[in-house]
Amino acid sequence: MKKLILCSVLLLCYAFAKAQSKTTYDIRITVISDEDNEPLLGANAIIKSLKKGAMSDLNGKGIIKYVPAGTYDLTVSYVGYESKTVTAIVPDQLNYHFELHKAEGELDEIVIQSTRSSRSFKRTPTRVEFIGGEELIEKTAMNSTNIAMMLRESTGIQMQQTSQNSANQSIRIQGLDGRYTQLLKDGFPLYGGFAGGLSIMQVPPLDIAQFEIIKGSSSTLYGGGAIAGLVDMVSKTPNEEKELDLMLVGTQALGLTGNVFYSARDEKWGTTLYASANSQKEYDPDGDKFSNLPRARTISLNPKVFYYPSDKTTIWLGLNGTYDQRKGGNLDAINNNSNAYTEENISRRFSTQAVWDTELSDNSSFQFKNSVAYFNRELLLPNMDFKGSQVNTFTEVNYKTNTEKTDWIFGANLYSSNFNEDAVTNERDQKDLTAGSFVNNVTDLSDNWILETGLRTDFTTDWGFFALPRASVLYKSNGRFTSRLGGGLGYKIPDLFTEDAERLNFQNVMSIDKNVLVAETSYGLNLDFDYGFAITDKIDFTINQLFYITAIDDGLLLNSSVTNAGMFEYSNATGVTLSRGAETNIKFSYKDFKWFLNYAHIDTQLNFLDGNPQKPLTAKHNAGSVIMYENEKWRIGYETYYTGKQLLFNGTETTDFFTMGLLVMKNFDWGNVFFNFENLTDRRQSRFSPTVAVDISGIPTFNEIYAPTDGFILSAGIIWKPFGNASHHGHGHHDD
Repeated sequence: MKKLILCSVLLLCYAFAKAQSKTTYDIRITVISDEDNEPLLGANAIIKSLKKGAMSDLNGKGIIKYVPAGTYDLTVSYVGYESKTVTAIVPDQLNYHFELHKAEGELDEIVIQSTRSSRSFKRTPTRVEFIGGEELIEKTAMNSTNIAMMLRESTGIQMQQTSQNSANQSIRIQGLDGRYTQLLKDGFPLYGGFAGGLSIMQVPPLDIAQFEIIKGSSSTLYGGGAIAGLVDMVSKTPNEEKELDLMLVGTQALGLTGNVFYSARDEKWGTTLYASANSQKEYDPDGDKFSNLPRARTISLNPKVFYYPSDKTTIWLGLNGTYDQRKGGNLDAINNNSNAYTEENISRRFSTQAVWDTELSDNSSFQFKNSVAYFNRELLLPNMDFKGSQVNTFTEVNYKTNTEKTDWIFGANLYSSNFNEDAVTNERDQKDLTAGSFVNNVTDLSDNWILETGLRTDFTTDWGFFALPRASVLYKSNGRFTSRLGGGLGYKIPDLFTEDAERLNFQNVMSIDKNVLVAETSYGLNLDFDYGFAITDKIDFTINQLFYITAIDDGLLLNSSVTNAGMFEYSNATGVTLSRGAETNIKFSYKDFKWFLNYAHIDTQLNFLDGNPQKPLTAKHNAGSVIMYENEKWRIGYETYYTGKQLLFNGTETTDFFTMGLLVMKNFDWGNVFFNFENLTDRRQSRFSPTVAVDISGIPTFNEIYAPTDGFILSAGIIWKPFGNASHHGHGHHDD
């Protein structure tokens, strides 16, 4: 008994000594709205004297790490709410609960720009997936060259590689081809068309503040081309605190990328400057003498100037220039040591953006925006050169007004596209002009029900009028349950630049015949449920379940010509393409740990073919698991993704496969150091089937791509922030 008592006393003394020796503590905050007791996502808590802070997560919770003992002013602020400051006494009190009150005439939280509404994230009936904050930093570290990584790891989105030699990729939302997704930057349609699969490869991510993804028809909001959905990349804007990010990343696959972002602002003027340079040597991990990554050189420059003539008006001008050269194929030929097969893409992009945004009153605003985009591309093959340029212009005016329970937006825009092929004949030249007008309304029917309705009318030369209604309804309980039901119509005018034409390198592809073809039209419906609850006081659980259906009539097909042997011509399908399925997203949170689980069932049927077969290169079953550990010093993530079996165009079924990844990032006062292990188990297509076959004469045939071609990639990098390195804790990826 004496020994037991002695041991107990010693243990108590040890525990007491350990407790007394602790020099720093964690302050936990919870931030809610006093109006509806809802947690506030993205509230900032800061102790200015220590330059330490945190950002609240989806549950309104945040942690300020490593606070020394003492007495401090702890301030919590949130957009549209009155700030609160309390006296924090550490370690006597480590948990603080804030109920914030709405400020008069202000917004009540993060505004999602792609919905065009001035409403907050939680009070918009349109379902939006948001990627920002810490997750955006993680994805930038995983791939600092382009945005493919950002999109590929979102549930229900597939990045379809269309060329092994150029590494071009096209985005597929819910099984539908890339031409049905509208890619925007700051609301401008700058990508797609002639750029095709190169667009994804030419958008570096370091200057992007957040991604907004709307799945399902969004044509009412942004016109033709948004049948499957839209992706809006929202750029960083200058703040009073200067910001400078310097990023350098290298890979074992012989790649090197450098990025620079700078922003600054005073009372009247602001500026941002983004520059990126990437160098990639040809890379052949499977040893077949053909590159799996091409030799590439890319340079991008994006300066913007902001002018603030008053508190109510912002005017900004932006320029974007990109030069990209990539050459893939036979390794000897890439180095000019033989005349074997190579594929070379040389592209030049230049665009301008101009925006004038002014508040006419406390509840109304007017906006004018314009962009001009020039894209020039040369596709050089052994026996063919495809060269041309495309000029797109976009002009829009819109007027917003709101009352306590109703938001309205009225707008009109003009979009032009002019493609000229550098060839003896101009048979494949295209000119299209679209004029449109739209109106959108969001109304609070009650405290729990919000209705959104909209209508767009477009007139497109040679294709006629299109009326595009849409409607969405949001049910928001007094707790943490929400549900959205929405749908709308869409259209897409025929265009030469499809994934099928890209796979053929546009060889022998006939022009668009406006006398024979008709525009593609669609209808779609989404239903989702979102629910969260605390399993314990430390473990939180959220689930989002989505069901969707999209049908496309008169789908554009590219088949062998009946009248012109060896040529390929476009025609309209005689039945519908039907995409339906479900997406499940689950999240567990425990202190500094988060566990994300997702599953996507994608059933895309070609009902115009006998037997209604599944669309080729579309996996019916996809799943993923991401485990994250995040604190002030470390960010560690382990990912596992499953891709199910797919059908090739000849009806052959591919194998399914898993890929895994690991990110380790160490945070310092001056920036970050990180290592990313992508595709840890080296899953690549050449392990399952050849990606290229060469005949006796040395002519290669490239097989369809259904799995990664580059395999394991190790990257290491550094992000140096000489100033503007404020501490933030967790935004993440949210469905709303």
